[in-house]
Amino acid sequence: MLETAMRYSHTLLKECLHEGDCAIDATMGNGHDTLFLSQCVGENGKVIAFDVQPQAIEQTKQRLAENHCHNVQCILDGHEHLSHYLAENEPIKAAIFNLGYLPKSDKTIITHSNTTIEALNALLQHLVPTGRIILVLYYGHEGGEEEKEAVLNFSQQLDQKQFNVLTYQFINQRNAPPICLCIEKK
Repeated sequence: MLETAMRYSHTLLKECLHEGDCAIDATMGNGHDTLFLSQCVGENGKVIAFDVQPQAIEQTKQRLAENHCHNVQCILDGHEHLSHYLAENEPIKAAIFNLGYLPKSDKTIITHSNTTIEALNALLQHLVPTGRIILVLYYGHEGGEEEKEAVLNFSQQLDQKQFNVLTYQFINQRNAPPICLCIEKK
């Protein structure tokens, strides 16, 4: 069976991440991607994870502790500020965003195109060759369609000499099926 957008995002990350790499979880949510990144980069690697909700930090820290992962820095801040937490020439091998809202929480707290694009611009400055930024776009909520269009437009404008951009989506499913977007640095 074909992979869901979320599972395919992990396939794309697994292909490029190795022991000792640095990765970013721009929207840590319940910590599933944070844990996945932590396991991919191993004990010698580093993950920096962001969220604006204390509930997300708590759930992620608990998930990491249960899995004995100690290579993650959880930051209570928006992903648009991620450059404040990176060293000047910090090499980033991969990053993931799940755009939308935190499942089973306040659905009025959503990601926004302006902050997402600000974070993307910062990450592109740190992304190493063959590094990937993955965005899983959930857009079936108020404000989601606008963010989806802005992110797709931003990605389409990236110089093809420097980046490959891939989209993956089921097109025969109802209710705004998520889109997996991958930006790979050449």
